[in-house]
Amino acid sequence: MNNCQIQKIIFLCLTFPNIFISSGYARTLHLQKINVSNDINQSNKFQENNELLNLKYCKDHQLLISSESTQNFNSEIIQKEIINKNITSVVNEIYIESKVQSETNDILYAQGEVIVKFNGNVLKADSLVYNKKTKLAKAEGDIQINFNNQIFYADIVEYDFVKKKGDFINVKGFINSETIISDFNLNSKSIYENFSSIINRIQKDKVVFTPGKVTNWIFSTKSLKVNKNKWSSEQAFLTNDLLLTNQVKFQFNGLKIYPNKEKLNFKSKINYLILQDRIIIPFWLGDRTILKKSKNSFTYDSAFAFENKWNIGYDNLNKDGYFIGRKLDSIKINNNLFLKIEPQFLLQRTLKGKTNSFVQENYSLNSPRVERNISLSDYFALSSSIEGKIKSWDLKLTKELNSFDLDKFANAFRTKAELSKEINLFNTTFVNRIFGAYRERIWNGSIGESEIHNAYGLQLNQTKSWKNGSVTKNQIITFGLGNYKAEELNSSDFAKSYKGSISYQFKQRSPISEKKIDSAYIDKSFEYIPEPIKQGVFINSRIALNYNLYKNGNSQKYLGVGVGPEIIIGDFKKDFLDYTRIKVLPFYRFKSGNSIFKFDQVSEKFTVNLNFDQHLIGPWLIETQGTLNLSKDSVDYGKFIYSRIGMNFKKRSYSFGIFYQPHDQAGGINFTLNGFK
Repeated sequence: MNNCQIQKIIFLCLTFPNIFISSGYARTLHLQKINVSNDINQSNKFQENNELLNLKYCKDHQLLISSESTQNFNSEIIQKEIINKNITSVVNEIYIESKVQSETNDILYAQGEVIVKFNGNVLKADSLVYNKKTKLAKAEGDIQINFNNQIFYADIVEYDFVKKKGDFINVKGFINSETIISDFNLNSKSIYENFSSIINRIQKDKVVFTPGKVTNWIFSTKSLKVNKNKWSSEQAFLTNDLLLTNQVKFQFNGLKIYPNKEKLNFKSKINYLILQDRIIIPFWLGDRTILKKSKNSFTYDSAFAFENKWNIGYDNLNKDGYFIGRKLDSIKINNNLFLKIEPQFLLQRTLKGKTNSFVQENYSLNSPRVERNISLSDYFALSSSIEGKIKSWDLKLTKELNSFDLDKFANAFRTKAELSKEINLFNTTFVNRIFGAYRERIWNGSIGESEIHNAYGLQLNQTKSWKNGSVTKNQIITFGLGNYKAEELNSSDFAKSYKGSISYQFKQRSPISEKKIDSAYIDKSFEYIPEPIKQGVFINSRIALNYNLYKNGNSQKYLGVGVGPEIIIGDFKKDFLDYTRIKVLPFYRFKSGNSIFKFDQVSEKFTVNLNFDQHLIGPWLIETQGTLNLSKDSVDYGKFIYSRIGMNFKKRSYSFGIFYQPHDQAGGINFTLNGFK
């Protein structure tokens, strides 16, 4: 027999379902034979059928919990091995270590740097108490919990294993929305050996901007209750600002979360978007289901993807001006297809009592638009889309209905569909697109708005971006073949023709003089921007080749070249005039031939693209861009054929802006959240 002092090996039912989520701790031990030291009193021996296994090594103050059922026995001796007969079935194992462990009257006490590792998930606390009779557990003091990629702090955690109910007090957590559903999988097998480095991830002094996505969030609540498969909180907060300032946060009231294997269900009452702790904007989350993403499935909602439900826009050509839209919750058609609907109220058309968006009744669709009286059905419009996957193809089908008047249906309805997937061609990856459209609206420079009555076809696209040192390069190759019915070049009549096209574009941005950025990380001193600004003088260049072939041998081709400077100065960290961007790109086309359609006719040989952005004061930034027509043979010589002006309120964690496009009389409001890691 080994004479090392025997430590406690206790078989418990400490499985913390729905709280201490499972992952895989490496020290799996299936005890079938247990050898107890001769120092134990004979009255505390096991039943005869429990053979003894000699334990060669015992580490001070560690507790290994296994799923083996054994017989419980009483003893006054502290820090010895005990087998709990009352727990008969435990699937997963929990490993607990602490500086001091003891047991009195079937109550287990662990004190001092307590660490609980359960299938790879980790809980750290100052103390842990577990009552083996009532199956109540309580952890206290600087609690840190790790659910795979999800990390939480709490002051107190209490859980009843019989009733499967518990409370988390003063909770703050780091949530990764890309993995949240997988991380709540009870069968996860992740292993975390360096616990301290994982926990420290929530403590952010510096962060890095993640363009185009928001995946990391900080969650907090005073009380989080768990009742079987329901988590609830009267009031909870969520923010994408990992530096924990007061720039932006979401307040959820009456929040209820129902975790499942492949999805999360959310419910809440009225909620609030809070900006700078001063501006409060109400919004409704309602009932929302977030599905687990996979390579072979499409999800219409990602976790915490707070898309603005309300839409205020301006479209003078199709909606007679200002309108208000409300996005409804997505409707699941099947596991891979979802319907999105946005009813709209046409405010300006209603106030005017007339419309200029339709042709005269019983006239052809390409006739001039005229002023017409309206009825109640003209007050409303509808925007909708179907998105998802059909086998290996991505589907996107969009529809616009600009009046509910059935007599105007043909004139008010527009739709566009696209199926796409990646294929390998010429040893490189292309995107294969099959498209169709009915009454698609196209803006074409000095020609203005033109219309494609209907079209269908096939297109192959290859887009490639790379860097060569400090030089950024971008390349686009396109092959297309389609059948079109669209407005003729020199009249409003519709023409029909096939169209074959080949195009190539190459863009390059080269620094002439660039201020060095020490680090991509930012801290709280970056109040207005999410990443350091690359200051300097740059040269932008562009080359474009295009060839279009139509029926009867008609063709249009051109070679376009352009080069121009871009100047960026300022850090956008001071409160006044601390950022300026000026970009000028002249572009000349050497062209021959003409299209038979309006929508793709190249009518401007020489244009200049202009961009001017200027920081004004505090978070306010004005952004402008336009294309100036300098073709001397054009009737629009010296005019902007494309233009956009926007006023933006910019913060590190979010931006809010309004914009207007004079060329097509459209505008709107945008709100953007920035992501960090």
